[in-house]
Amino acid sequence: MNTGVKITAFVAALAATFGTAYGVGKGVGPVEEPAKAEHGEHAAATPAPSASAGGHAGHDEAAPAAELPGGLQVSAGGYTLALETPAPPVGRSTLKFSIQDAAGKKVTAFTTEHGKELHFIVASRDLTVFRHLHPEKAPDGTWTVEADLPAAGGYKAFADFKPAAPGAEGLTLGVDLGVPGAYAPRALPAAASTAAVDGYQVRLGGTLDPGKAGELRLTVSKGGEPVTDLEPYLGAYGHLVALRQGDLAYLHVHPNEGGPGPDVSFTATAPSGGTYRLFLDFQHEGKVRTAAFTVKAGAATATPAAPAATPSETAEHDAGGHAHG
Repeated sequence: MNTGVKITAFVAALAATFGTAYGVGKGVGPVEEPAKAEHGEHAAATPAPSASAGGHAGHDEAAPAAELPGGLQVSAGGYTLALETPAPPVGRSTLKFSIQDAAGKKVTAFTTEHGKELHFIVASRDLTVFRHLHPEKAPDGTWTVEADLPAAGGYKAFADFKPAAPGAEGLTLGVDLGVPGAYAPRALPAAASTAAVDGYQVRLGGTLDPGKAGELRLTVSKGGEPVTDLEPYLGAYGHLVALRQGDLAYLHVHPNEGGPGPDVSFTATAPSGGTYRLFLDFQHEGKVRTAAFTVKAGAATATPAAPAATPSETAEHDAGGHAHG
């Protein structure tokens, strides 16, 4: 079945254009239940009313503020992502953080979504390092996780969660952290339709169109043969995160309905043009791997295949041990 789920993620206030990415194909999806509009799935942005001929909005009607995608704010909805380790060293270290309410108290109760109370992502500002981590929560609400940050420079951490409080909504908050040392920025890999990781090939089909829903199909193969026995990971056969180059605006989606491969499909809308980095997590033979793609919103994905991962570009899960470029 190939039911599309329109996805966009926003949080509130701060004028910035943004967009996110994914493509076309046969739906393949959730193991436990069909995709729902949850913490990674929010209403699409609605443009403000057009200005009058004089270049200003009417005096009687104030133009509504544009909603924002996830990860662009450290605080929203009365909650704050408080990072206790803002300057970790190069290499492996322990990150600590908490979600605090409007009174500054650490939140201890969360709603479990997609198998976790909280999803935690760390990415380098140049989008060549991606870490999908699974922190542990202490009784006082402090979250702790080991992370390997291989180079000095700027990074951003994202917490995707829903407090277990009456009326609480799902949020994705973001906070900067910096790894001290000499920093040499790396170029974003070129757009390509195929990514290679750990002996697997993943092909991306479709387009991401600004302001228009588009379905993406990611097809997994190994040794030239389609992989038809993907294993459930976080309640689905695939897990997709997209980050926009420049501000690292964040979109976290899960697949449409379908079976265990070789296709996993997602549907998303990009509120604006731009370049995005997509990270697909999939599990096979007991191990989670990540395939990464560079996508330009509005452009077809039928571009040359990407080379295998290089040491300078890495993605990793702390549980499952997979890495990729």
